Amino acid sequence: MARRWTLAIVTATCGVVVLVAQLRAGLPVVGGVEFLIFLVLALLLSPWAFPRSVGAAMAQRASAADGQPIVYWRPGCRYCLHLRFSLGRLARRAHWVDIWHDPAGAAAVRAITGGNETVPTVVLGGQAVVNPDRAWLRERLRPS
Repeated sequence: MARRWTLAIVTATCGVVVLVAQLRAGLPVVGGVEFLIFLVLALLLSPWAFPRSVGAAMAQRASAADGQPIVYWRPGCRYCLHLRFSLGRLARRAHWVDIWHDPAGAAAVRAITGGNETVPTVVLGGQAVVNPDRAWLRERLRPS
């Protein structure tokens, strides 16, 4: 669980260090702005930037029932973050599996990618796509 938050915590801690340094230098406004920038980055690198993750088994059952894709991801992955924000509200329609939180999800990705944990990996209708084209995924998430 802590592994999921490591990058966000380190980023926020760096923000605190920068804030203290700027306060000691007599620059509270600069320190405050820089601290806010670090907090925004920490939020983007945290699991909170993504829709609620489910386990791989639950995602597979749900995907079989509703036909929506499964997106395997991990916190701190810039490609996952880029994919997530390019999807906008449509991201909520997919089933998101955090491979750092779910060992079965990590195993599923390794099986797809030949032993690597390359994310984002999307599975839809038995077809797996590693680092998918955002337009392709958006099209599949749009309501019919």
